[in-house]
Amino acid sequence: MISAISRRFDAAIWEPELERQRGARRWGITAARLVQVLIRDIQHGEITMRAMGLVYTTLLSLVPLLALAFSMLKAFGVDSALRPTLQRFMAPLGGQGDVIVDQIVDFVENVQVGVLGALGVVFLMYSVISLIQKVEAGCNYIWQVRHARSLGRRFTEYLSVLIVGPIVILAGSSMTASLTSNTVVDYLADIEPFGTSLYVAGRLVPYLLYSAAFTFLYAFMPNTRVRLLPALGGGVFAGVLWQTASLGFAVFAKNAGNVNAIYSSFAIVILLLIWIYVSWLILLMGCRVAFLLQHTEQLSRRPYPPRLGAERREQLALLMMGLIGRSFLHGDTPWQVERIAHELRAAPDHVYDVVDQLVDAGILLETGEDSVTLLPRQDIECVTLNGILDAVRAGDAAAALRPRDAVAHRDVTAWIERKEKARRRVFDGLTLRALVADEDAAIAPTGVGAGH
Repeated sequence: MISAISRRFDAAIWEPELERQRGARRWGITAARLVQVLIRDIQHGEITMRAMGLVYTTLLSLVPLLALAFSMLKAFGVDSALRPTLQRFMAPLGGQGDVIVDQIVDFVENVQVGVLGALGVVFLMYSVISLIQKVEAGCNYIWQVRHARSLGRRFTEYLSVLIVGPIVILAGSSMTASLTSNTVVDYLADIEPFGTSLYVAGRLVPYLLYSAAFTFLYAFMPNTRVRLLPALGGGVFAGVLWQTASLGFAVFAKNAGNVNAIYSSFAIVILLLIWIYVSWLILLMGCRVAFLLQHTEQLSRRPYPPRLGAERREQLALLMMGLIGRSFLHGDTPWQVERIAHELRAAPDHVYDVVDQLVDAGILLETGEDSVTLLPRQDIECVTLNGILDAVRAGDAAAALRPRDAVAHRDVTAWIERKEKARRRVFDGLTLRALVADEDAAIAPTGVGAGH
């Protein structure tokens, strides 16, 4: 009975073609697919492992990060805003959260940069930057981006986050304080329906603030172009989930008698670790939602990307080199991996793998540090199609097979050699320039230009 219902549910979600759906039905199917893919990622993906790694980095970086934030807030004369901000984050831990906040604030206030020396300051900065760098690495993994920011961009952009973050904390604290102490607001709160409206608005404000913060993070952190609507979708998902989870975790922490009984005085540390893990997991899940909303083609029933066969790998290599060679010949905008994947409807991971092989073979050249573009490394008249196919079929020399009884297997070896000779005869004399010319001739009657 349950299996039959599950099959019907899967059929209703995965069998319809999403491009042909409209309105509420399209949104409903997309949402259902999102939920299933997220559950699969949590069960079998790397998101949970990265969230665990971020917990460890957080423990090392928390005090240095707060020390820098405290210094920034102190420069504005509002260092008292640090404690309320920490209390809001630790609120799910209940009364035990206040104890942790007191300890952290004491640590932060006792950090004396002048006593640390140059080496201590370097370690302080390294701890903070390593945390942000790990968050970026997690976002890049989800967005299937293999090139991180350059060292220069990391320094400037991470520094911007460290400067802007405390200012945002200051602005949020000031706005909250002014609203709660405003006499007009107090007067309207006693008048209906304004009182109910203000109460509801007060309940919604945390959801809006957290959603805005996550949206900014998802638009900024991945080293690729993230459209606003997908970032907003992921931000709203993470903001609502985080605020809801904090309320649920507060109930859990309040009634966690078993944890206290087992761990005694260490229970507060265990609860803190769990809450930090949940927070990072929500952040990465929201990033995954943003990615899937921008790349709906990856909402698949089976794990993505699918396994790429040898024939499809060769086809992908020739199609890629055709695009790159034509844009180079006509002086058009160079191609990037993300754009190639979109144009060919290929998985970015597959494109990256083929690009790596072609770069190693000296056929392709990667240019640029942040926005990596692809160019032919040689004159396209000198690049043979056999050379391209050899590059993507090549493996490490250490992986060559050396049967103990080579004589017994010589027939297999001979057949493989004959197949390779036949393949080379088919492509003999064909170059990338000839491939580009054939593609130009094919698209010319349609009136489509060579540029993209």
